[in-house]
Amino acid sequence: GVGHTVAVKADGTLWAWGDNSHGQLGDGTGEEKTIPVPVGDGHNWLAVAAGVAHTVAVKADGTLWAWGNNDYGQLGVGSMQPTNRPMQVGAAHDWRAVVAGENHTMALKADGTLWAWGRNNYGQLGLGAGGDQTSPVQVGTAQDWRMMAAGNVHTLAVKTDGTLWAWGRNSDGQLGDGTTVDETSPVQVGSAQDWQTVAAGDYHTVALQTDGSLWVWGRNNHGQLGLGTIPSTNRPAPVGTTRDWRAVMAGGSHTMAVKTNDTLWAWGWNNHG
Repeated sequence: GVGHTVAVKADGTLWAWGDNSHGQLGDGTGEEKTIPVPVGDGHNWLAVAAGVAHTVAVKADGTLWAWGNNDYGQLGVGSMQPTNRPMQVGAAHDWRAVVAGENHTMALKADGTLWAWGRNNYGQLGLGAGGDQTSPVQVGTAQDWRMMAAGNVHTLAVKTDGTLWAWGRNSDGQLGDGTTVDETSPVQVGSAQDWQTVAAGDYHTVALQTDGSLWVWGRNNHGQLGLGTIPSTNRPAPVGTTRDWRAVMAGGSHTMAVKTNDTLWAWGWNNHG
């Protein structure tokens, strides 16, 4: 998150540390922690994601849980009441993955449907219209979503056919559709059908294609695109010519990537090292 960190261990326990001013650590307190503390005593956590001040996680039984700040309904529990302990999102047992943006949340179900809730001031929920949502709402009717990523106020997702889609704020071209116009519904990024994975920073996006090439777009004021001095781009641009990238992740204004030879690379804002 912005001031907190969460992690799942191999034994299925969930741990959190850092800022806890909104209960985002989920340990039942509002006190910050400088070392990892367990979130409950369960051993069945599968995946976790951190927003600015809220946390969401999926258990091995397919249930979805959320805690922390809830000013915009980003917990998905039907209200804007915050909580400092995990609260179940609905009663469904078919959640597969979850990501958190600044104040919005996106999640995938086992049937390939995509769901959204929380703040929607720039259309980052992808619902076409409407304001903030306090409970999960399905994004369209498609059942072929494979993975997703949430930036500050923009969202991206890859379908099973390898196409890439984006929506939300587009002030710096972070949607990659060749414009700087915000989109309230998913729009396709180019015509390629070989996208493997995507990650989103505050105002930039990075993605891998199946051939191992790395692509970037959006804001580049701190060099987070890795393209040199280009200020920004609203279309995917390749990072170099190599095709040996294996994984990529985006921070607020910096980017990290791993190559197939297990070397780690970094670029972008480095004011804190």
